[in-house]
Amino acid sequence: MAERQYDWSAIAKNPKFIELHHKKSAFLFGWWIFSCVYYFLLPIGAAYAPGLFKIKIIGVINFGYLFALSQFFVSWGLAHYYAHVANKDFDRLTRELVEEIQ
Repeated sequence: MAERQYDWSAIAKNPKFIELHHKKSAFLFGWWIFSCVYYFLLPIGAAYAPGLFKIKIIGVINFGYLFALSQFFVSWGLAHYYAHVANKDFDRLTRELVEEIQ
């Protein structure tokens, strides 16, 4: 069975592909910036505001521990949100592009 050949340069110039690439890049770049800032707030905050990170919240659990734990929940939330947006927008645009190509 012969494998189907695609004109990748034509696909790259396709308006649907350009729209998909632009939306995906903008979405991922924005959340990448947020993730980097949120990640580096922990070591920077611990270094420059140790008093804030030593504040006891619940028993021996302080703000620093809760902030570090929150990074797990934020990353899970971002993954869930990405899956939602990908299913709603990116998959639709990909389907439209594939239908147009075939």
